[in-house]
Amino acid sequence: MPVVIVTGTGTEIGKTVVTAAMAAVALARGRTVAVLKPAQTGLGPGAPGDVAEVARLAGPVTTVELARFPEPLAPATAARRAGAPPVGPDEIAVAAEKLATEHDLVLVEGAGGLLVRFDESGATLADAARLLGARVLVVAPAGLGTLNMTALTAEALRARSLTLDGVVIGRWPAVPDLAARCNLADLPDSAGAPLLGAVPEGAGGLAPEEFRERAVSWLAPRLDGRWDAETFAREASVGGG
Repeated sequence: MPVVIVTGTGTEIGKTVVTAAMAAVALARGRTVAVLKPAQTGLGPGAPGDVAEVARLAGPVTTVELARFPEPLAPATAARRAGAPPVGPDEIAVAAEKLATEHDLVLVEGAGGLLVRFDESGATLADAARLLGARVLVVAPAGLGTLNMTALTAEALRARSLTLDGVVIGRWPAVPDLAARCNLADLPDSAGAPLLGAVPEGAGGLAPEEFRERAVSWLAPRLDGRWDAETFAREASVGGG
């Protein structure tokens, strides 16, 4: 099944822009792409959400948002406070499976980290990934603290017999500090999976045409790009001084 779960080690680390980059690269290869956001929080009706941002940056993708809650909280909490029904893993899996019958690639972007609660039973995005048998991509920050957060996320995936495809750095700084440069070598060990890309900080602010042109240089061949971890680490070390 061509479904990839895009999760993160936390919130505000670049999941949406990484999702857009993956979509842009797939579209450039002539594939059809759908982007599914199970729960959008922190936005009112009519405001453009994460799937709209992916479409703006990447191009003509099918976008689906299952639920929206106005307060910027975990989905289960936001649903409860809004007096609205939550989104459970079964609903996420059904929607993703339907999209997978109609598209070459389905990207499911989570909310926050892997184990954020979606409903009052404690169900998480990991439960949806298990139902789908889907690959999981983890988006992580570049700097200090990311090794621990990434290791914990990878451990949670392994405990649930889920496949971690790899890690993408969501916001690579223009001037990386020592921790960020060292993390290029250490993140694969912490994750037990390869580093599959680094999206530059501020990429979401690029014009869509430039974003689509550059996206292939941010992702590794496993994600249909041409980014190379060894070359990137060497150049980052030289550039970092």
